[in-house]
Amino acid sequence: MVIHRDRSRQEQLITAVSGSYAKVLTYARELIEQAEDTIDILHSRVPSSSERLEGAGWSERDLLNCAQDSVTTRVLVSPVLAEESFPRQGSGKAKPIAVRVVRLPSLQVLIADGSTALVVAGPSAARRASLIKEPEVLQAMRMYFESIWNSSLPADEHSIFGDRDRTVLSRQILGALRAGVTDEVAARELTVSVRTYRRYVAEIMALLGANSRFQAGVRAAELGLLPSSSSVPRQPSGPQG
Repeated sequence: MVIHRDRSRQEQLITAVSGSYAKVLTYARELIEQAEDTIDILHSRVPSSSERLEGAGWSERDLLNCAQDSVTTRVLVSPVLAEESFPRQGSGKAKPIAVRVVRLPSLQVLIADGSTALVVAGPSAARRASLIKEPEVLQAMRMYFESIWNSSLPADEHSIFGDRDRTVLSRQILGALRAGVTDEVAARELTVSVRTYRRYVAEIMALLGANSRFQAGVRAAELGLLPSSSSVPRQPSGPQG
């Protein structure tokens, strides 16, 4: 009987949300509207085209605009979704939405007031959605969110390198740092002086809050800023025997 009671309680605290994606969004909107203190969101799962249709045009920002102005709202979003879902911080609300960008597993998580979470995972055809009220699970989720939040970059700084040309150049420099290319070789490949190259490196380190080149590389990898290996300057090989 005790085992049955514990199992029933667990089922009440973690409830599967079946049905359409529109139903999932309805739950999300209800949690957002009912929140009185905080809303924390982890958004890195890309909805399928069919889910977008089911969503009837509701964007993430539209949903968050349903929150009370007094609610503190924080969003962790993956680089690929940053510009699409949250092109600018703030929303015209009394308290703007704080957005930070970081590379994340494919998930959609909404935590309202630290007491209820809506979690969506998996592709559209095998989507799994759950409402969670289990205190221990919620505590672990809040700790996970906080640890990522504290080490992530604000959205306004994610596009830290200015215009597109400067962004491309900076990503190439990050790639050169990752590959261990010397300053002289990297500067020559990027057609800038060594002095200018080193100045760029210093600026990038400062923007990433890094104390070393290695730390800058780690931060860049976490934020999804590193380029593909094909666009990285290459260290010349030694004499062939």
